Amino acid sequence: MSFPSNLFYSHSKKDGDFFLGMRKILGFKPKNLEIFQKAFVHRSANRKDKDGNPINYERLEFLGDAMLGTIISKHLYLKVPDGDEGYLTKMRSKIVSREHLNELGKDLRLIDYVESKIPKSRFGDNIHGNVFEALVGAIYLDRGYKYCEKFISEMVIAPYVDIEQLEGKVISYKSLVIEWCQKQKKSFNFDVYEDTGNDAVKHFAVKLTIDNKIVAKARATSKKKAEERASKRAYFALQDKMKKS
Repeated sequence: MSFPSNLFYSHSKKDGDFFLGMRKILGFKPKNLEIFQKAFVHRSANRKDKDGNPINYERLEFLGDAMLGTIISKHLYLKVPDGDEGYLTKMRSKIVSREHLNELGKDLRLIDYVESKIPKSRFGDNIHGNVFEALVGAIYLDRGYKYCEKFISEMVIAPYVDIEQLEGKVISYKSLVIEWCQKQKKSFNFDVYEDTGNDAVKHFAVKLTIDNKIVAKARATSKKKAEERASKRAYFALQDKMKKS
């Protein structure tokens, strides 16, 4: 698919600045700059191609997610020959967790290149990981599997994948707390309560009760995040009891 020449950066200096930025991040020269430009278009920009199809990073994000999963799976398969399917799946989930991908996107300052009609200060953390995945998808389309594998190996696997550390990494504190409560036959509940905060972005406030006693509260930009944050606080408050049981 070809895009109109003035669709993204009609000014040559902006094109040049974007090219240099991508080359620094990638470690190689992009062949088709338009693919990478597309990886940074937020849906709020309301871009469309000549056929009226929406242009944003979401389709590339879908592709990048698949490439990350494939390449990380291959690495784990070769690295841990005695790992069964369940173990390998769990380890892959830790490596490509949303939290981890968000950290990678922040480290690379990818949000600096995002085109959007929404102020960047209003974005949640997930945009960093979403754009990282879109970037991986763009690499695959532009340069193929080998370049994509090399980028992921250098940017994700080499600096971040330590099997022993990952084995002890908690994916979900909420799952840990629920599992412990069920094992100990304790009742638990996550309740959304009134949030009177003055944040520009809507926040959710959650309190976690165990056996009708409030053990933790938290707020975040989504109910799911607030529940996980409250669970993390509860875990550290109760970890001595949880370790003994």
